[in-house]
Amino acid sequence: MVHEDSARAMLKAATQDCHERVDAVFSQAMLSDRRSYTRFLAAQAAAQLPVEAALIAGGVADIVPDWPLRERGALLRQDLADLDCAVPPPAGALAFNSAAEVLGGLYVLEGSRLGGQVLKRSVPEHFPARFLGGVNSAAWRSLLATLDTALTTAPLRDAAIASARSVFALFEASGRQHLSLVTAP
Repeated sequence: MVHEDSARAMLKAATQDCHERVDAVFSQAMLSDRRSYTRFLAAQAAAQLPVEAALIAGGVADIVPDWPLRERGALLRQDLADLDCAVPPPAGALAFNSAAEVLGGLYVLEGSRLGGQVLKRSVPEHFPARFLGGVNSAAWRSLLATLDTALTTAPLRDAAIASARSVFALFEASGRQHLSLVTAP
């Protein structure tokens, strides 16, 4: 049972509004349509890739030793290449200056991985979907346990929450930029 005052519960509650906005933006994509799916992946890449770069620069591998198994940038690049789509420029830049900030950013990416598994069911089998696959529930549970053991004070939790909110904001901006074109002729 998760306590309301656990770090994971606080992160979830404090970012719920952000999560809902990102979901609303990305739900515009019709994943069964090649053009729309390509734009969906481009929107993901414009946010995912700079977040991963910032996590690496922030020392994520020292905080979460299985980082190489969690990183999905190469999968995303390959899916885009298979769709003959160039990797888009970053939607923005972030910096993670503490372990708490890294954990907040990683929380969003790992939650996205879980959501991707659900979205993958809507993607035709002949579309590349490496980026949306590969959920490891043990890795998610491990991250949640790490959040609860590492984010033990209000300042640490506040740093993680601010970081997570900034990652959600980057995804929202990227989605708005790339997916607003979905309905355009």
